[in-house]
Amino acid sequence: MSEAPVSPADATARIAALEALLARANAALAARDLLIDSLRGQIARLRRMQFGASSEKLGREIEQLELALEELEAERDAAPVEERPSETASRPAPVRSLPAHLPREEIVHEPASGACTCPDCGGVLRRLGMDAHEMLDIVPVRWRVVRNVRPKYSCRVCEKIVQAPAPASAVARGKASFATLAHVVVSKFNDHLPLYRQAEMMAAQGLDIDRSTLAGWAGQAAALLDPVVARIRDEVLKADKIHADDTPVPVLDPGRGKTATGRLWVYAADDQASGSTAPRATWYRFTPDRTAAHPLAHLAGFRGFLQADAYAGYDGLYRGGATEVACWAHFRRKIFDLHERTSTPLTTDILERIGALYAVEAEVRGQPPDIRHRARQERSKPLVEALREVLDTALRRLSPKSDMAKAIAYGTKRWPALSRFLDNGRLEIDNNIAERALRGVAIGRRNWLFAGSRVGGERAAAIYTVIHTCKANGVDPQAYIADVIARIADDWPASRWDELLPWNWTPPADQPTAQAA
Repeated sequence: MSEAPVSPADATARIAALEALLARANAALAARDLLIDSLRGQIARLRRMQFGASSEKLGREIEQLELALEELEAERDAAPVEERPSETASRPAPVRSLPAHLPREEIVHEPASGACTCPDCGGVLRRLGMDAHEMLDIVPVRWRVVRNVRPKYSCRVCEKIVQAPAPASAVARGKASFATLAHVVVSKFNDHLPLYRQAEMMAAQGLDIDRSTLAGWAGQAAALLDPVVARIRDEVLKADKIHADDTPVPVLDPGRGKTATGRLWVYAADDQASGSTAPRATWYRFTPDRTAAHPLAHLAGFRGFLQADAYAGYDGLYRGGATEVACWAHFRRKIFDLHERTSTPLTTDILERIGALYAVEAEVRGQPPDIRHRARQERSKPLVEALREVLDTALRRLSPKSDMAKAIAYGTKRWPALSRFLDNGRLEIDNNIAERALRGVAIGRRNWLFAGSRVGGERAAAIYTVIHTCKANGVDPQAYIADVIARIADDWPASRWDELLPWNWTPPADQPTAQAA
């Protein structure tokens, strides 16, 4: 039966209804996108405030905002098709190629009738080309048992018994392979999965492994990695420019029935922002407190450039011959916190001037030191001098007890150290290299909560040293640790330790290559 003709009035009414539906849908999409952008901005602001903070309230607020953001983004990406008017043009999805280093599995989908005969006329088909589409897939962790069998043979002439030697074992009389040890430590210290959660995940796959057993495996992995950690430390201390920072780490104190606060220190040697191809090395140390004796002992004899925050514990190093390089990010953060609380023309002006300095740095990042030095002298130095005049003028009219005066004084008291990057193209404008090295610790700290003892803190520092040095040099930490601890356990000669350093390491031929996250 044919449909009845639609009158012009009905057609106009239908068009108007569709346009109204389209307008409402567009408004809803715009409101949701605006909310998503707003949540992202709030999370970014809170993360800036959170780093180094001792309160857990801020962390919970961030987690709640992230959950809300996840739900909104999932709703946006999986909105029911029927709710969208068919006339609207869908926004094109960005075309991104998947990483080339991932293994590929090709599945060919032939026509139901086969690749030889036409389903309509029975003629012979010839291939014109093909369409290909790649999708990211995952193979869940699959545990398996490796059974090492060593046959025995006896000589029929002399009765000599011949048998292959037992392979190196990851744990004496244990049941874990080297790959399993690597998986446990990387899951905890890189993926932030505490051991009890790993035990629960194993139990879900039918593996009854106690958390204490996993802790023993992590300890064995750390012990095997000691020679590598020592060589990374040596490489950091050989550098003439080091970035330093520290962060609190709760440590169990059974004697007092509560936790104490230890510190995890990081010392990073990284010149890649100034065009160097030298390897990056990141060394961590754990201490039970934050007294000045610790950095003095860690960097005893250091005479190069030390870029760090304004912690007074470094002053002994500066008196001993190290050259202080201050961090503009710390100074900017103090002004930004006041700007967020109460925006004023002064805070806006200071932040814009510091932003101009960072714009110059973005342009010359990765360039050789001479190019960076020339750009800083020609463009950044006048900006720094003009900013100092603004700060001095503000200090003359502000009350010395005001928060703004204290924030400005933080910078002016360290002005020579803040200005030092202008005269050396190898120096950085801030200490973000060290701060980035500690962000993973801050995330993990919320999950594994605390170190069980001083020995546990030192073990964490050793494993962080290896994992973050691997990642800084584009090496997959899990593949690296599994291979290197196997070589060390198999009596790798001490004269060849350097071959096992992350930047010199070569994966075995039968091991697929991967990149660090």
